[in-house]
Amino acid sequence: KPKLGIIMETELWPNLLHACHQKKIPVCLINARLSVKSAAGYARIASMTRVMLQQLDWIAAHGEADANRFIALGASTDRMLVTGNIKFDLELPPQLMEKSEALRTQLGASRFIWIAASTHEGEETIVLEAHQRIRVKNPEAILILVPRHPDRFDSIYQLCAQQFVTTRRSNARANQAEAAVYLGDTMGELLLMFGAADVAFIGGSLIPRGGHNMLEPGALGKPILTGPHLFNFAEISNMFVAAGALTKVSDSQSLADQVLMLMQHPEERARMGEHARQVVEANRGALAKQMALLTTYLEPSRAGKEYDFFAASHEKS
Repeated sequence: KPKLGIIMETELWPNLLHACHQKKIPVCLINARLSVKSAAGYARIASMTRVMLQQLDWIAAHGEADANRFIALGASTDRMLVTGNIKFDLELPPQLMEKSEALRTQLGASRFIWIAASTHEGEETIVLEAHQRIRVKNPEAILILVPRHPDRFDSIYQLCAQQFVTTRRSNARANQAEAAVYLGDTMGELLLMFGAADVAFIGGSLIPRGGHNMLEPGALGKPILTGPHLFNFAEISNMFVAAGALTKVSDSQSLADQVLMLMQHPEERARMGEHARQVVEANRGALAKQMALLTTYLEPSRAGKEYDFFAASHEKS
């Protein structure tokens, strides 16, 4: 018999929860997030949602807004904790900056480099229009473009090549120093490319997809730009906005304007980047808190003070 069921974020399956409840297997929902859009979806099946949430032993929520949405749908307040988001606890790989500097040297160490990461269909056209405007002011500027989905790499390469000298990360023999666009068409190297850039734009946000994770460029101390659609990262993005580390844009003109401003004002790049790094550092610790919660089930003899922490957290809520 399992000691514990662990569900990440919001993967709630009624039959699974019912079976665990029947067999008296505790279930914890950790790193739990619930956007306004998702909450509205669960509200359409309110009775089933209420039963599912009541069958959870603990919910460890990203933030107060997520916790309140879960509670509004029927979760118990006495089994709700706000622990933060474990994504803040990312660890930068050893030698990352050394590899990023090597890439920057390949592209041209003195060139201004900006990255548009995790872009979706409809966004690349906007990004490339912005890049055209940027290169009018700085013909040496280079864009690292990283589409979200690998099955679009080839079509996006063709789109870029129609307008710019474009090289691909996967083609190691290409002359990168002549490129105006560098297509990031490999897997597992986005952090490296963020490290090589001066400014980071995060996709999925110029269209209503809800945005993507901006913590990686934040941890690297990069100024962050996004579109207006950030409902999947509302709480995190609000932290960056409040700290002056993230600026929202709405179209190719405003994107180009912000990139150009940051290109022309390195002190503002440094200020935004440092504030982004501070946001990440200030919100670390969620992983340790959630592991302490799980330890009370998996290794009760070792729980000790960790259990006291969660009892105290509950008393304050």
